[in-house]
Amino acid sequence: MFRQKSSKLLLVLFVVSVLFFIAQLATATVMSFTVHVREEVTRTLNLAVDDHVSIELTTVSRENAGILDFWVTFPDETIKISYGNVGSVSYDFVCEVGGEYTLHFANVGMSEDVLVSLNYDVGHYILGIPQTLFLTITIAVVCVFAIAVFMLTGKR
Repeated sequence: MFRQKSSKLLLVLFVVSVLFFIAQLATATVMSFTVHVREEVTRTLNLAVDDHVSIELTTVSRENAGILDFWVTFPDETIKISYGNVGSVSYDFVCEVGGEYTLHFANVGMSEDVLVSLNYDVGHYILGIPQTLFLTITIAVVCVFAIAVFMLTGKR
């Protein structure tokens, strides 16, 4: 009797801890920073092949919507994403090459500092399936297997 209760308790603790781990994986990153007049600020993302990236940025200055230049430098030092004089950008891409992608924010056209609100999300893929979906399926299979084992060992 005690063994059966402890087995169920262990199963519940395992499921809860795995669900907590998955919840930690599904987070977007939000940050705010200031780009001063005639300065450039960079942020670096370390990405893997086939990562799906979604970038949204909004700019604000004291008197009006802030305007700045935004571009992304890929690991091979090429610039494939470039926006000039923008106040808001939304862009998605899939990483073809793993490595460091550098986001550049340059305040060259404004006479005042610009506040940047950057929101980006990186979706990792395993075997062509989104990581969270892959882990959810894996957990479901493990739970079904664990329940089957407990049911078979409990009938003896």
